[in-house]
Amino acid sequence: MGYRTLRQAVNDLESSGQLIRITQPIEPNLLAGAIQRRVYQHQGPALLFSNLNGSRFPAVANLFGTLERTRYLFRDTLQQVETLVKLKLDPKSLLKTPSALLTAGPAAFHLLPKKVKSAPILRGQTTIAELPQLISWPNDGGAFITLPQVYSESSQQPGLRSSNLGMYRVQMSGNQYKQNQEIGLHYQIHRGIGVHHQEALDLDKPFRVNIFIGGPPSMTIAAVMPLPEGMPEISFAGLLGGHRIPLTQPPGLLPMPAEADFVICGTIDPQQQKPEGPFGDHLGYYSLSHDFPVINVEQVYHRQDAIWPFTTVGRPPQEDTSFGEFIHELTGALIPEVLPGIKAVHAVDAAGVHPLLLAIGSERYTPYSKLDRPQELLTQANAILGQGQLSLAKYLLIIAENDYPDLDINNIPAFFQHLLERVNWQRDLHFQTATTIDTLDYSGHGLNQGSKVVIAAVGEKQRSLATTIPENIILPRGFTKPAIALPGVLLIQGPSCKEYRPGEDLNLLRFCKKFTPDNPINNFPLILVVDDSEFCAASLNNWLWVSFTRSNPATDIYGIGSLTVAKHWGCAGSLVIDARSKPHHAPALVDDPEIEKQVDQLAVNGGPLQGII
Repeated sequence: MGYRTLRQAVNDLESSGQLIRITQPIEPNLLAGAIQRRVYQHQGPALLFSNLNGSRFPAVANLFGTLERTRYLFRDTLQQVETLVKLKLDPKSLLKTPSALLTAGPAAFHLLPKKVKSAPILRGQTTIAELPQLISWPNDGGAFITLPQVYSESSQQPGLRSSNLGMYRVQMSGNQYKQNQEIGLHYQIHRGIGVHHQEALDLDKPFRVNIFIGGPPSMTIAAVMPLPEGMPEISFAGLLGGHRIPLTQPPGLLPMPAEADFVICGTIDPQQQKPEGPFGDHLGYYSLSHDFPVINVEQVYHRQDAIWPFTTVGRPPQEDTSFGEFIHELTGALIPEVLPGIKAVHAVDAAGVHPLLLAIGSERYTPYSKLDRPQELLTQANAILGQGQLSLAKYLLIIAENDYPDLDINNIPAFFQHLLERVNWQRDLHFQTATTIDTLDYSGHGLNQGSKVVIAAVGEKQRSLATTIPENIILPRGFTKPAIALPGVLLIQGPSCKEYRPGEDLNLLRFCKKFTPDNPINNFPLILVVDDSEFCAASLNNWLWVSFTRSNPATDIYGIGSLTVAKHWGCAGSLVIDARSKPHHAPALVDDPEIEKQVDQLAVNGGPLQGII
């Protein structure tokens, strides 16, 4: 049951026609990543590169490239995992289906790792330079490990119970790192390893980390799971993988999976940082170079038949989109238990996940009176912003289940239409003007620094949304090419932003003063000022990506007829968001045209990608 090694999974995918081999020499610098991205975009198979230039190790990509393939990899255990989730939700369900105990018992046993002395991972050693040196984007700072599982333990209470396994970025080359001796570790805010780092600072001593690469596929999923505190990710990997994870522990080192493909062992001096990056990230831009912790490398182990797994991180959707969808399938049913009153949440992948969060809540405060303003929704919004990685949401849009019980939260146009038909811009905007945001989001005023806004809307429909542009609309000088993104959502191409004045952009202020709250343009309650309105209107994903990755609520939200009453800001007319690129924003990711031509050549007659891309 389940795969115990990565090679077992690769062999099974190949035998079932879900993986192809690429045997000709492939350059790991840009080309391998470009191939993976293109195949992913066509929802193609997993890829086994058997001849990566500069490395003797084969590499596999696009392993989780479709949700269907991800489900297939864990087909033997999904029912057991779902059973345990239901047990947590409603233990009484066992009384209705006692047979569920037959599967819940063995599954629970798999939560317990087991210690072993004989371990394939210890049978080979290598160096950082001999590992596949994969570079995904033209301006990346060096070679990165894109699917690492970074394991650490508490310095104060060592052991599995206090362990953390997370997928953090690891830079193997470039910048100021000493080759084969140092590698960079980039972890974002609100990550478990941060607690271990703080403990080491308090004790003023280094702490150990192990970086696992490969191993059973369940280890990769476990490293990105938002698990409750106190549940080790390695335990969840056993549950999802259908077997107890065997661990080995050489003297003086941390535990490591016996069946991992590679393990890098080292220590972090909590006082030491070096520049890490830039690197293409999941918002679709380069995260720039900043000082981050350094791992001092001691050993690099590998199994004899090791395979190096990798992916590409970039503008969504990418392979990690499948992670998010799969995790939501596993944990979505727990949302009402973790957040009482919340029916569903949707971190919008096309907007970079954290920039835009949709939620459906419940209004139960005053069931005896007419529902005409958000009440409990605001309490629930605060709870969401205090919950794990949901706390990184920048735009939180929340509506009430009471108004539309059958609304599918994944239907983004329907969600926006429902909200925009009801929202009151003078009342329903709630800002946090100076707070933390996603480390990779450069729309704020500094690293990890920015703002948030909660938009809560309830009650009866207040307006009809425009679907055509008024013929008599007269835009201010420099504002052109109006286009419609969704009903009630107008795109305007504005002058380029050459000098950023947070909250006081002269062009945006001029635009808003041009119109009174009774002007027909206000039939579009939401107006976005963008650099390229045609691009944004071309697809829903384009609009979501530009609108919510290029704006910081407190500094980039304006309004027609704006006013402040008792420190509460709102507007009598349309809400206007400045979603143009700003001088301090990170550059967007752009494919290398010459590399793309090389990818095209692999799809000609007789090429390995013929019929795939």
